[in-house]
Amino acid sequence: MSENLAPYAALSAASRGRRFPEPIPGGRSEFQRDRDRIIHSTAFRRLEYKTQVFVNHEGDLFRTRLTHSLEVAQIGRTIARNLRLDEDLVEAIALAHDLGHTPFGHAGQDELNGCMKDYGGFEHNLQSLRVVDMLEERYAEFDGLNLTFETREGILKHCSPQNAATLSEVGERFLHGKRPSLEAQVANLADEIAYNNHDVDDGLRSGLITLEQLAEVSLFARHLKIVRDLYPDLADRRLIHETVRRMINTLALDLIMQSTENITAAAPRSIDDVREAPPLIAFSPAIREEQQELKRFLRTQLYRHYRVMRMSSKARRIIRELFQAFLDDARLLPPQYQEKAQQDKPRAIADYIAGMTDRYAIREYRRLFTIEET
Repeated sequence: MSENLAPYAALSAASRGRRFPEPIPGGRSEFQRDRDRIIHSTAFRRLEYKTQVFVNHEGDLFRTRLTHSLEVAQIGRTIARNLRLDEDLVEAIALAHDLGHTPFGHAGQDELNGCMKDYGGFEHNLQSLRVVDMLEERYAEFDGLNLTFETREGILKHCSPQNAATLSEVGERFLHGKRPSLEAQVANLADEIAYNNHDVDDGLRSGLITLEQLAEVSLFARHLKIVRDLYPDLADRRLIHETVRRMINTLALDLIMQSTENITAAAPRSIDDVREAPPLIAFSPAIREEQQELKRFLRTQLYRHYRVMRMSSKARRIIRELFQAFLDDARLLPPQYQEKAQQDKPRAIADYIAGMTDRYAIREYRRLFTIEET
């Protein structure tokens, strides 16, 4: 409850409000309402079939954008509770942060950005904001989900100055060098903790990386040794889980301790002070370096593994050829997107493709480019 929160937390009762005014929600806070709207959205359900690293059909046990978002929310809530921040706001941001992500993970995002280079580009954080501001069609009185400023601000982790200039108050911090709420900062680093460690887990499960390779990475090696010393005969699957969960715990505790020190030193008295201060939610220098080492390992050994690169190449071709086909003939789009294409065809196509799941994009590609036997 708000009486237990720190004075520099984002207070639901003091929210900067919604784009379209609404009555105060009964029985829940403004940020709880945001979370509930996100969970019930169409875009959130689609995350079940959007890639994290491995394309959805490659295996039932790999992370998807949905399970990743849930894990970010869980880690974020724990950190927020310890820092006396608003857990509901952190959860809402975490659950919404990938709503605008394309099918096929970063390969799909990069290819769609390439397709849109002459039409304003494509940024998945900005697309997530488009989803909650415009593209969801659920309510009678407004487009989108009409979320609070604080949730929308947290969703927009990165934004180019050109796009920020078009976004009114939610884009102002990118133009004036200010920070978002501490809740937004927590959600951002909870995202980093989740995807690094769970990509390790999925990479090992897939066989694309090995325990022997990871034993050269200090953060993993340190925790692997602890587990092996405690349980010398533990089978690999349990060994991996015990190691990864300890890594997550170490990172979360370090983030809590270092952030507490940073907040104490900066002594913010309100969320306005937070916005003027340097980033306050951070890892210690030693842990940050270990995180960077792990990220470098994953980039070279997992994300650039030839099997991942093959799937990424296929994904890029699917996105590129779908985009070009729709650009050449907008009549191939579903009716609701044909109507939007009359105003801005490239952006309507980008909205359509970004909203696809992996398997829907594959099916749409087959419909357009293959002749199936009947």
